[in-house]
Amino acid sequence: MAHSIQKRAVVLLSGGLDSATCLGLARAEGFACHCLSVDYGQRHAAELTAAARVAKSLGAAEHRVVHLDIGQFGGSALTDAAIAVPTSGVAPGIPVTYVPARNTIMLALALGWAEILQARDIFVGVNAVDYSGYPDCRPEFIRAFETMANLATKAAVEGHPLKLRAPLIDLSKAEIIRRGIALGIDYSLTVSCYQADAEGRACGLCDACRLRREGFTVAGQPDPTRYRSV
Repeated sequence: MAHSIQKRAVVLLSGGLDSATCLGLARAEGFACHCLSVDYGQRHAAELTAAARVAKSLGAAEHRVVHLDIGQFGGSALTDAAIAVPTSGVAPGIPVTYVPARNTIMLALALGWAEILQARDIFVGVNAVDYSGYPDCRPEFIRAFETMANLATKAAVEGHPLKLRAPLIDLSKAEIIRRGIALGIDYSLTVSCYQADAEGRACGLCDACRLRREGFTVAGQPDPTRYRSV
């Protein structure tokens, strides 16, 4: 009897809490997960190291890192050392940590790889509830990119449409953490901080740190994050 081929998915993996949970959910659905991380010129490499740890821990079929220096354009506190990362609390509006077109670029890379792999699903850990106001984390963006993807690819034109999956988009940070813990995800492997040090220790003050810490508190779970300061 012929063995059935495991269905494949491309999972965008930053090394943070949300993308690790997204990978765990994709694995739980039975996908062979091909993880894609992007070295885009961000402030630190700690999250890429974390992504490799997470991919290995969660049994990814493959993990690749694409080097694409969108940071050469600047325009974001995450890619330009001259722009300070805000540490005074989450404020309304789109913050300076927004990286112009980042999710569009990363999803385009994932789309190309998915077509080559004959994968019909791309998973991305964007969230529209407990997030920092980024326009490319909204449901409207996800729907629009999926529409574009199915206009742009040979696979879709030939009857094999692609599904862009954002399973965390409507969840609070606490709900995401509870889902991940139920899946056995070790969040101590992840790095969410915008300005982590070389060892991956978090600042405890940036928006990402504040949202992450509050999420563990509301979820009633111990926070495994290693902080430089609290």
